[in-house]
Amino acid sequence: MATVTLFRLDASIRAEGSASREIADIVEQEWLAAHPGETVERRHIGVEVLPADAWGHAVSAGYVQAEDRTAEQTAALKLATTLTDELVSADAVLLAVPLYNWGVSQHVKVWFDLIMTDPRVRAPEPLLRGKPVVLATVRGGGYAPGMPKHGWDHSTPYLRRMLGDLWGADLTVVERELTLAEVNPAMEPLRPLAAQLHAEALDAALAVGRAFGIVPVGETPRAAG
Repeated sequence: MATVTLFRLDASIRAEGSASREIADIVEQEWLAAHPGETVERRHIGVEVLPADAWGHAVSAGYVQAEDRTAEQTAALKLATTLTDELVSADAVLLAVPLYNWGVSQHVKVWFDLIMTDPRVRAPEPLLRGKPVVLATVRGGGYAPGMPKHGWDHSTPYLRRMLGDLWGADLTVVERELTLAEVNPAMEPLRPLAAQLHAEALDAALAVGRAFGIVPVGETPRAAG
């Protein structure tokens, strides 16, 4: 019987108490329930941070013959290949990416930017064409219509654009807002709503995880050049 693999990326900078990890854990548990004994490959870029200068080295390496590349350029290209391999070799992908400072955090952007230097992203077929991908994203404040920060979330639209529109993933997003209500005194009036949104997010994670577990074994992934 063919094996199936889940690739999970975590981007929370918190070692404990991560709201995005809570959602992703539920999705992962449901995936494993449908695929007992199968493999979960992990990368935690919030704790084991990718080098910020790697993208620049990977880009510049593309303009230099292999034998003339610096050690930094060679290492950056190897890292980009590894990151892309992790993504394309999995049958399903789970990403837990919180919103930080209203945009795509630097450590998440480095991950995307490095993968974008891999030749496979320029193939006629999208990198993740039809691959099931779940994005778990959380926001400390309120960004929904009618909330004080509506329109300030510049991360989720980017993630949708990259994963779904550019890379062609079959993308499902599980979201939670007001995660800071319990610890921010100024948000005390919003705590009942925050509790409701928390419960709804956990229910959504359970439902999405169960559907996510129905993952057909895909075609042989594209090997690195």
